[in-house]
Amino acid sequence: MTPAAIHLAAEAAGRESAKVTDWGARIAWVIGLLVFIGFVYWLMRQGWKWRGALQGDLPELPAAPDGLPAHRLAMTGRYHGSTTAGQWLDRIVAHGLGVRSRVELTLTDAGLDVVRPGATDFFVPAAQLRGARLDKGIAGKVLTEGGLLVVTWAHGDQLIDSGFRSDRAAEHAAWVEAINDMNQSITTEGAER
Repeated sequence: MTPAAIHLAAEAAGRESAKVTDWGARIAWVIGLLVFIGFVYWLMRQGWKWRGALQGDLPELPAAPDGLPAHRLAMTGRYHGSTTAGQWLDRIVAHGLGVRSRVELTLTDAGLDVVRPGATDFFVPAAQLRGARLDKGIAGKVLTEGGLLVVTWAHGDQLIDSGFRSDRAAEHAAWVEAINDMNQSITTEGAER
């Protein structure tokens, strides 16, 4: 060991940490920090409620009718939220559409049945489906390119994008094709009438 290293080691061994003498000030800082965190959380919750109140004109979500026809496709995965169509950051929170959850999707000739354990289930009639696409983000959630199935549907006078991610992402392309084919056949039937 060099003399300089020996000198530094001796100096370091002789020093001690300063004693904590002002416990009252430290406790006050911790309490103040906890109050600040609680206040920020309260503000975030108020913002969520305010957004829900602004979207209060959105009609109630339809429930699945009894006796759905046989399913075309089914998948399990995650529901990542709904936004105003084309506005991937404009989250819709009314009627529980802003709550992320597990999901069981079933596509039938009658429409899209969305079952969400622990959240509000809803049904999108086939006539309300406007299309589907692969995307990478919705409602502040960003995934890999094409890692998200986004279904566009009409509810009331508003177009809504809902984002889903299957447990098996390879299924997404089949869902996009099936929903777009269904939408095209409904549009063609309507034009022929």
